[in-house]
Amino acid sequence: MAQLILNHLTKDFGGGRPAVADVSLTLRRQAFLALLGPSGCGKTTVLRMIAGFEQPTDGSISYGERRLSDAERALPPEKRNMAMVFQSYALWPHMTVAENIGYPLKVRGISGAAWQKLVGEALSLVKLTDFAERRPSALSGGQRQRVALARCLVTQPDVVLLDEPLANLDQHLRKSMEETFRAFHERSGATMVYVTHDQAEAMALATDVAVMSEGRLLQVAPPAEIYARPEGRVVGGLIGRGSILRLPLAESGERQLGWPVLREAVGSHGAVGGPLADVPLADVLVRPEHVHRGTDGIVMRVISCVFEGERFALDLGLGDGQRLKAYSNVAIAEGQTVPFVIASGWRL
Repeated sequence: MAQLILNHLTKDFGGGRPAVADVSLTLRRQAFLALLGPSGCGKTTVLRMIAGFEQPTDGSISYGERRLSDAERALPPEKRNMAMVFQSYALWPHMTVAENIGYPLKVRGISGAAWQKLVGEALSLVKLTDFAERRPSALSGGQRQRVALARCLVTQPDVVLLDEPLANLDQHLRKSMEETFRAFHERSGATMVYVTHDQAEAMALATDVAVMSEGRLLQVAPPAEIYARPEGRVVGGLIGRGSILRLPLAESGERQLGWPVLREAVGSHGAVGGPLADVPLADVLVRPEHVHRGTDGIVMRVISCVFEGERFALDLGLGDGQRLKAYSNVAIAEGQTVPFVIASGWRL
C-alpha cells in the first residue's frame, strides 16, 4: 500500500499569515494520524487539500508515485479514491440507511447483487444491519455517525479523512464511537487522517499525532512519545495536563530530569545569591502524576483541591509564585503547606 506524502505544503488565502505554511509529512502505511491543534491552526485546511477541496499555493501532495495536487494542477476529489466523514454527518434525509451507505456505489455504476453484498458488509461492520431500512431522522447521533463511517468503507478507499467527527456527540457516545473508529481502522486497512482539537481523542485513537499551531507543523510522533517528550512550550502545553516551570538549569545534554536536579533548581530559584543565581532559565514540563508527597520534598502551598471522581486534582504554589499541578488520593485543605517531590521533568 502506498504512502501519503505532503511535501512543503502551503496554503495562502491572502490577507496576512498563510493558513498552512511549509508542512511536510509522510504518513506510514495504514497509519491513523491525528492532526491536533487549536481552532484556526490550519488542520482542517490541510485535510481539505488532501481531499481535493482546496488547491495548494505551494508544495505538493502525493499518494505513492501518483501526484494528487500541487500549485499548478490538482486531481479532482472523485478521482483520489478517498472518503470523508464530516462533523455534520452529511446524510441524505430522504434515503434509508442502506441507500445512504450505497449511494457512492450507485454513482460508480454498481447495482444489483454486488450493491447488496457491499452494503451488507458495511452495515455489519458498524453493527447497523437491523437499521438498514430506517431514515436518518430515526437514528441517534452515534448511529448517524456510524452510517457515515459505513458509507466511507463501502467504496474501499485508500485514505479516509475525518473532520472532527465526534464533536456533536456527548461524552458517553464519544467513548463508544472511539471503539468503532479503532475497529474500522483495523478492518479496513485504510490510511486515516483525523482532525481534532481534543487531545484525549487524539491520544486514544491515533498511531501518530501531528501537532499544529499557526499553520505550522510542530511535531509528529506516536502518542506515548509525544506525551513523554514534547518539543517546545506549545506542544508541551497542548498534550496532556502539566505545568511548565522556568527553572535555572546548567546547559547539558540531559533532557529527562530527576529529583536531585529538580530539587536544587526549584529550591534555589528566587533565592538571592543562591548556587544557581547566575544560571540561565529553562522551560521544564512537569506532569501531575510525577508530583507526590514526600518527607524529603520541597514545601509547597495547596492553592486548590478539586475532587475529580477517582482522585483529587491539586494546584500547588511554589515559593517564587509559579504553579504546579499534582494528584492526590486524599483531600488536602486549601492553604496547607505540604512537602512535595517532583520525581521527573522534561526540559523543553
